[in-house]
Amino acid sequence: MKMFLVVYAEASDESITEAFKQAGYRSYTKIRGATGEGVESEPKLDSHIWPGRNNTLMLAVPDSDVGRLIDLVRRLRDEHPRAGLRAFTFPLEECV
Repeated sequence: MKMFLVVYAEASDESITEAFKQAGYRSYTKIRGATGEGVESEPKLDSHIWPGRNNTLMLAVPDSDVGRLIDLVRRLRDEHPRAGLRAFTFPLEECV
């Protein structure tokens, strides 16, 4: 199993979440209001100087789904270049 973590601009929430649902991923945890800086988009620090926030999705998936999810994220990055969309995978030892 893997934990698939997706970070993206809050403004893109509806379309990003819907894309994962359309791809068959309906079980996830969403954390709203994350802040941070990256190299490909403007900082989102929820301040008057750097407004905006990020959301994160966490999905516990079988190892065999990771390639399909990465393809989905690549497509979404092309469709939403300003969303600062990033994905990370982590080993998932146990899910209770």
